[in-house]
Amino acid sequence: MDASLFIAKTGLTAQQTRMQVISNNLANVNTTGFKKDRAVFEDLLYQNVVPAGGQADAQTQTPTGLMLGTGTRVVATEKLHGQGNIISTENALDIAIAGEGFLSVQQADGTVAYTRDGSMKLDAQGQLVTAGGEAIIPAIQIPQNAISVTIGRDGTVTAELANGGGAAQVGQINLSIFVNNSGLRPIGRNLMLPTEASGAAIVAIPGEAGSGMLMQGSLEASNVNVVEEMVNMIETQRAYEINSKAISAADGMLRFLNNNL
Repeated sequence: MDASLFIAKTGLTAQQTRMQVISNNLANVNTTGFKKDRAVFEDLLYQNVVPAGGQADAQTQTPTGLMLGTGTRVVATEKLHGQGNIISTENALDIAIAGEGFLSVQQADGTVAYTRDGSMKLDAQGQLVTAGGEAIIPAIQIPQNAISVTIGRDGTVTAELANGGGAAQVGQINLSIFVNNSGLRPIGRNLMLPTEASGAAIVAIPGEAGSGMLMQGSLEASNVNVVEEMVNMIETQRAYEINSKAISAADGMLRFLNNNL
């Protein structure tokens, strides 16, 4: 009887964690380039009371055995890197990645992070940076006398110079791809870091080596489906309720024993 209380408790904890994952997805429904998370469950260790195939008597063996589960837990949260909708912004410095790949950016501590957020800006020196101020890698400097900037599908950055200066190529935007995107570690600010699970970054020109293409004047929206998350929320709430009812039922059975024995 006591075991059933603790088993139901693991169910409550697991569903509470799943609700936190769903809440984070819904909170980031308008975050540029955000990839939704999914909670992954596993069952806990089993009590092997009677092993399958054990001797029932001298002549027969048990066909199934008796194994009692001890509950569940959330073993991982997996990011689903499906393509988000491409939204046109008509801003020349906005970049959407259609396909695989991440933009590489330089953090303040010198480490390299990766992002799908292509809302680029110019800093005081004319360098192309993210909305958070991180410079993209390789660095791209836009001339002060540039009157327009063109970013090709292959990442070629061209600036049209004033006073009849013509067009000049000022840089190349590369993409980084990973063997296992779900192994990347999110750190906030739309940035991710590589891990042993993700593998090392493979730098490629957009459109090559399996990487996607760039789309100027557009941004990739979050891939969170609000209707799907609402359904998941209802499902999680019902699972939480049924586990709480299991605790109430076990408590009632224990109360009956205490009062009548």
